[in-house]
Amino acid sequence: MLGVIEGITEFLPVSSTGHLLLAEHLLRLKQSDLFNVVIQAGAVLAVLPLFPRRLNQFFFRWREPATRDYLLKIAAAFLITAVGGLVLEKKGFKLPEHLRPVAAALLAGGVLFVGVERWLKGRTLGSEITWAVVLAVGFGQLIAAVFPGASRSGTTIVLSLLLGLSRPAATEFSFLVGIPTMLAASGLKIFKALHHPVPGASHEGWGLLALGCLVAAVVSFIAVRWLLRYVQTHTFTAFGYYRIVLAIAVGLALLY
Repeated sequence: MLGVIEGITEFLPVSSTGHLLLAEHLLRLKQSDLFNVVIQAGAVLAVLPLFPRRLNQFFFRWREPATRDYLLKIAAAFLITAVGGLVLEKKGFKLPEHLRPVAAALLAGGVLFVGVERWLKGRTLGSEITWAVVLAVGFGQLIAAVFPGASRSGTTIVLSLLLGLSRPAATEFSFLVGIPTMLAASGLKIFKALHHPVPGASHEGWGLLALGCLVAAVVSFIAVRWLLRYVQTHTFTAFGYYRIVLAIAVGLALLY
């Protein structure tokens, strides 16, 4: 079930981590940070076949200046996130166990999406990945890591839109930067679990973790394939309203 939730929400701008935490509270489950991070690797790997043009460009036309420029910008955005993530790891950052910050981040992101889309109405957006977009995506991923519910893809996409990038271009760049980011985070978590175990880590359900990754991969492939078509002709307003409604529902549930 968590694999299905992860697969649907990893690349939709609604926060996979926030939804996983909500599901764990509703189902009375307690999953480790290792599970919540590594399960995302399956969803991330599944999207690679959905970018055949980019993969062909990266593997067979990597000598072209435009290709090298795009790869350099992906690497730069990843590096910003990686350095910030290592700092957070050193300081012992962990995901919150309560839902108030999740609801707050969902609400803030939803309002931001609705507001940004209204502001963009009638404006012409470009497709060039500027260095301002690279910085925004790198730091946007860190914001999403610190505030579960913010959404990695949601934060990076909305910042890119504010900087004038078109929806398809913003979505593609966000997804491509997310691939090395989430794979690196998953690799680090697995390494620490195997070489520097903490109490309870030895009881990690590796079989269930593998199953969750597999399910997340299949579902993510379907979800991203739909989203890439959706953003060609639609705005992100519907996702903004969904986040607002979900945040209000969570807030009311916490009151009672």
